[in-house]
Amino acid sequence: MAISFNDIPTTIRVPFVFAEFDNTNAVSGPSLMPYRNLVIGQRLASGMPVAALTPIRVTSPAQAKNYFGAGSMLAHMLERQLQNNSITETWAIALDDDGAATAAAGSVTVGGTVASGVIYLYIGGRRLKVGVSAGDTLAEVATEIAAVINANTDLAVTAEVNVGTPEQVDITARNKGEVGNGLDISLNYYDGESLPSGLTIAIVAMTGGAANPDIQDVWAAIGDVHYNIITNPYTDAANLTSLEAELLDRWGPMRMIEGQSFSAALGTHSALGTLGDSRNSPHNSIMGIPKSPSPAYEWAAAIAGKVSFYGNIDPARPFQTLQLEGILPPKPIDRFTMAENNLLLFDGISTFSVDDGGLVRIQRLITTYKTNPQGAEDISYLDVNTPLTLAYLRYDFRNYILRKYPRHKLGNDSTNYGAGQAIMTPKLGRAEAIARFRIWEEQGLVENIDQFKNDLICERNAADPNRLDWYLPPDLMNQFRVGAAKIGFIL
Repeated sequence: MAISFNDIPTTIRVPFVFAEFDNTNAVSGPSLMPYRNLVIGQRLASGMPVAALTPIRVTSPAQAKNYFGAGSMLAHMLERQLQNNSITETWAIALDDDGAATAAAGSVTVGGTVASGVIYLYIGGRRLKVGVSAGDTLAEVATEIAAVINANTDLAVTAEVNVGTPEQVDITARNKGEVGNGLDISLNYYDGESLPSGLTIAIVAMTGGAANPDIQDVWAAIGDVHYNIITNPYTDAANLTSLEAELLDRWGPMRMIEGQSFSAALGTHSALGTLGDSRNSPHNSIMGIPKSPSPAYEWAAAIAGKVSFYGNIDPARPFQTLQLEGILPPKPIDRFTMAENNLLLFDGISTFSVDDGGLVRIQRLITTYKTNPQGAEDISYLDVNTPLTLAYLRYDFRNYILRKYPRHKLGNDSTNYGAGQAIMTPKLGRAEAIARFRIWEEQGLVENIDQFKNDLICERNAADPNRLDWYLPPDLMNQFRVGAAKIGFIL
């Protein structure tokens, strides 16, 4: 008998017609690689009793507030991520504030004279309107500001009037740690907004937040669950080192649960360049932002949301021009120039642009990878699209082989096997690799089939007769990022 049956034995003598099903050839097209997001951030005690370090699926901002507390970093991150991608399966894992942490604090001090009008106050990118009337004292205005802040339980801060200085409102971050330092306090963001005549407000920026939680325990909590896109709010050296080590291990051939992380950092151009120069990971991307109304962790969440949505559609297509919804751009005077952005892209820091309508858009997403282990300059993992494309190709090839050849024997090419035998051979393995390349080519993920055929290797392992080895050399599709034209004019 030449046909390899899975379930019908050869010892049946009872007259009957037996038939089995075989689905190994049922699917021939590209695999559907489902993405799963993971958002890491700090919770508040006011949330429902979802234990820290417990992965939980989140489908709406309201659910995030219930789980992690209104005004918490993690609730705000999930709100922004879901705003940019409500389709992809999204999970969150909460951290408690570090036991040694301190909360960032700032203040607003009222001065001058009071006339009727509205104070437009922005905290963490969220707009507050404080109404004042002629004849109010400065202390009464300060009291009203504090009341408006505390009435908005979704803010990342709380407020109280300073006991010794009744014209001053002290503002404190709800979550402790370094991230509170990035909560912007500002006035009159949009055109047409201004302080009531005669009134002055002095702002002391948020500062003093120290000691981020340690994300090391996150890795044990999520185990070997595959999260394709990870949102990380921390850019301190200890947490980035832990993250990069875990991602490197996840990308390895023994785990193959690759993930790409996205963070954002607020800072001067010099500070961001220094941060980028200190990292060198193909699996981590950091967006550099100057003074911004929106917190860095919300930038990171918005970026991760966009990448998980569009990267799942086509990992090779660039993310440039995609809008980061819910993010308020820095004011024009605070934005980096094109020359400054270009320098950041050589430091391993991603960049953004702002269009004429005031919308924040991705300019270029890169990893922090710059040099190989020998210290030589290396652009092989420069753009985020490269690891995302490689992750899909590996997933698709592995999934295809496991689906089509689940219980096959392995033999040499030279033997004359009967038709229908469940046997894999090097020649067949090579043909399958080329056929798979053709599908990737149709998807626009790879190019140059002749080079692939010439460099492709499929052979039985010399030391293990039960092992078939492939060397797959796909030429990945590149992205159209830079256009250059020389105009030779004639008078």
